[in-house]
Amino acid sequence: MAGQIRLPEQNQVLIAGRLTRDANVAFTQKGQAVCRFDVAVNRRYMDQTSNEWKDDTVFVPVVVWGNAAERAKDRLKKGTPVYVEGRLTTSEYTDKNTGQTRKSLQITCRRLQILESNFPGGADYAGQAAAKDDVPSVDVDQPVMEDDVPF
Repeated sequence: MAGQIRLPEQNQVLIAGRLTRDANVAFTQKGQAVCRFDVAVNRRYMDQTSNEWKDDTVFVPVVVWGNAAERAKDRLKKGTPVYVEGRLTTSEYTDKNTGQTRKSLQITCRRLQILESNFPGGADYAGQAAAKDDVPSVDVDQPVMEDDVPF
């Protein structure tokens, strides 16, 4: 196929914002932890017609798997500022009202960093002491099996 351009495939998302509610942790039938939460990401812009500053807020669903999900659950409360690295994924579910299959877009987290520490000296997810200026983070690279989705 001469002349065909090969496009690199990349699926990487970086967001920073605040949790809209406490994180919810559940377990799959195989016992793997899954933590779900939504992050509100704000963008401030000047409205050209009114010359007023306005806010545009996007609410982004995030899912964290495995040990990181269990370690994060106690720290991820409504209003917590976080930085999330991950990839966009879709999940399917059946609408309870219509019975139709629907898809939703979410970020499957690879790295989660809490942007403030409420504990003196801070602590990371493994429970190890952190330097005073450090903020906790965790890498959560692991494969997600379709049959592990808890819905």
